[in-house]
Amino acid sequence: MTVTPPIRHSRKGLYTPLLIALVALAGWTGWWFYLTHRIEAGIEARAVEMRAGGWDIGHGRITTTGWPFRTRIAIAYPTVTAPDGHAISAPSLIAEANTYNPDKWVIIAPDGLVLTRPAMGKVAVRGDALRMSLSHLRARFPDLRVQLDQPVFTSHPGAAPFPILRAGQLQIEARPHMTGGADGTDAGVATGAVDVLFRLTDARARPDSVLNGLAVDGPVGGWIETTIEGADHLRGRTLIGDLATWARGGGRFTAVRGELKAGVSTATVSSDALIAGPDGRLQGTVALTADKPLPALAGLARSGVAGVDRTAATGAAAATALSGDTSAVSLPLVFRDGRTWLGPFALAPAPKLF
Repeated sequence: MTVTPPIRHSRKGLYTPLLIALVALAGWTGWWFYLTHRIEAGIEARAVEMRAGGWDIGHGRITTTGWPFRTRIAIAYPTVTAPDGHAISAPSLIAEANTYNPDKWVIIAPDGLVLTRPAMGKVAVRGDALRMSLSHLRARFPDLRVQLDQPVFTSHPGAAPFPILRAGQLQIEARPHMTGGADGTDAGVATGAVDVLFRLTDARARPDSVLNGLAVDGPVGGWIETTIEGADHLRGRTLIGDLATWARGGGRFTAVRGELKAGVSTATVSSDALIAGPDGRLQGTVALTADKPLPALAGLARSGVAGVDRTAATGAAAATALSGDTSAVSLPLVFRDGRTWLGPFALAPAPKLF
């Protein structure tokens, strides 16, 4: 009887996929280390460049983790101080991006931030979440989004009080202004223009502030969106100097829209254009439609805040009451001669940009 030996099948087919996977993993690991090294070197190079421009940059240890699909950079004790004295510091910052798409970063401050205001001192910012995202870093203007959840603002001893004590949420967004094509689609980027959105919800103002006077100890909030034209002038060395250069170069706010809330009073605002005058104060006209404005005006008149004309505020409140319609009123809000005018009443100084 003839015994047929068992057939031995080649196992090369089993090893080949494993070998391919190992080679791919080795290649990806090499790319990850190369990318993280390049990012760390880029951070140091940027810090050297900024120091040469008058900035003060400091930080502790930089560590990189996240292999294989994330790049996570932790920076201990970062401090960035502009030449004009504005500064931001934190116990730590963590920046994270997808390894396959390092053009979009999310940055968080898990232990809060400290903001330094020249001649006004420091204010600490803490909250449930303090994060910022940056994308399209190679574009003329990157896409920037800042979100603070349940932020609390605490002025350091000896520092000037911060206008807001706390809020439900604060959002700031800035992105390149897109020009509309003939068919209504985005056709490109408008020269030197940036769209900006500011949103504040359920905030509590400092007791001796204009905002608290308007809100009559109630919550404040709202949103404002606008297009900043001439934004190229805002990319220099100092915030205040950049704003002055921006204004001298014809920079302006266009397509201003928003809604403001102060206690039980609300108002919608709109303006085609606003500019900053030589004194740094806002100039232009805002169309204002207010709902229940009387409590806000009466609260402003009682506030006694420095700079507020109590007589004018009282007159505006009286005029609103005498109009017979205390639920809604439409008036122009005019910034001129360094003051904020509501109809014929100069209520307070105009907002100062620089």
